Amino acid sequence: MTAWGVLVLLGALARGAFAQPEEDAARLTYHRVTSRDSPAPDPGAERQVIPSLVEGLKSPRDWYGKRRPEILALWTRILGKLEPDRRDRRWFGDIRKARVLETQELENYTRIRLDLPIEKDFYQKHLLLLPRNQGPGPFPAVICWSSSTPDFTAPEQWWGSWLAGRRYVVLTSWSFIRYYRDGTTARTGAPEKLYERFGHWLPIAKMVHDARRQARYLRSLRQVDGRRIGFIGFSLGAKAALYVAAFAPEFAAVAAVDPHVALNGGTNWYAPWYLDWLRPFADIATPQRTVLSLLDPDPARPGFEHDHHEVLALAAPRPVLVIGGSGHCEDCGGHSDDRQSWGYINRAREVYRLLGVPDRLQFVLTEDGHKPNGPAIDPAWQAFFERWLKGGG
Repeated sequence: MTAWGVLVLLGALARGAFAQPEEDAARLTYHRVTSRDSPAPDPGAERQVIPSLVEGLKSPRDWYGKRRPEILALWTRILGKLEPDRRDRRWFGDIRKARVLETQELENYTRIRLDLPIEKDFYQKHLLLLPRNQGPGPFPAVICWSSSTPDFTAPEQWWGSWLAGRRYVVLTSWSFIRYYRDGTTARTGAPEKLYERFGHWLPIAKMVHDARRQARYLRSLRQVDGRRIGFIGFSLGAKAALYVAAFAPEFAAVAAVDPHVALNGGTNWYAPWYLDWLRPFADIATPQRTVLSLLDPDPARPGFEHDHHEVLALAAPRPVLVIGGSGHCEDCGGHSDDRQSWGYINRAREVYRLLGVPDRLQFVLTEDGHKPNGPAIDPAWQAFFERWLKGGG
């Protein structure tokens, strides 16, 4: 894309080219539950209003002094921990000790295949793309995560080659549930290995810590401006992105391509490799406590008391972009964000508005489907990173 093209994209965002329809601007209700496997079918949730996070608050001080700490404490309890505790630290060494496996010189960037020691005995596969013949840097950087099907190299084609050709350092990867210790995956024991080693640490929270480790590696490179590191993921990677935005302060801007924001809609947030709703906590004081019991303490009331509008709000005031693939329908089912996702965005944006930065939470609803790329998807993430990692907002 030419410099003029980038300016056009930025102008489109500023003018509201991805404008929100009037009826969706007023939407504050839950997503209808369409997942047949959900442990909480929740009939009638789509007719109930998602709770406001700013009710009774008058200023940013009220948010930071009272409401945000309450929400953060709850989600920390749900996730188990946000980072390794003292006993866990023995499993983590120097992330800079990469194993370089292969280096290729391409026209616009150097492509390096390497393994990073995410844990002392777990080296994760990555591609590092370094701008070539584009000046000395330091450059902004973007960590790019794959979904649940292609491998860790797929983000190079989706986003990485575009970024690396425009003066971004890129690190492509995937979630540990795609490839963990002893070659285990989400369905062959990765969550169990996580619990065996670290206790109550939900897989989605471990993904956040892995992303933070990757950011730490990038900050060690002379080519990277450590103040300008972004994250983008699709599907599984987009689910991780929502939590990276909320719980990983290393990232200056985060984009999630079709995560399905609603906790209990048409996707599988309940799965053991994400939030593991039904696993009992290892807590003698509350032996029957589960993630589901914390998200939905009153099952008789339709809609969860706690949902992802809270996670999005915890990201404020940092820039976050959510891209949905099913803008043509009211309730598409499946893993794609549709018009019902607006309720969660609107509630989270109330917090951004209270903080004076409503434009930093963007939701671009396309008709491109559940895909990492498309004619409406690509201009959105490209303009987002050009604005928030290069343009300074």
